[in-house]
Amino acid sequence: MKKRFFKALSKLNKKIFPSYSKKQLDLQKATTVQKAIIGWKLWVTKNSLD
Repeated sequence: MKKRFFKALSKLNKKIFPSYSKKQLDLQKATTVQKAIIGWKLWVTKNSLD
């Protein structure tokens, strides 16, 4: 149940939030909001794979 929820959330994140890897964002120059989005996407992806 938990894994299914995170997989759905991951698909939603992919549609809503921008892909910073495609834009080649430098993490040293990322704003606080961009870092928060990256952290959120990382946390959701980690939980969808468990």
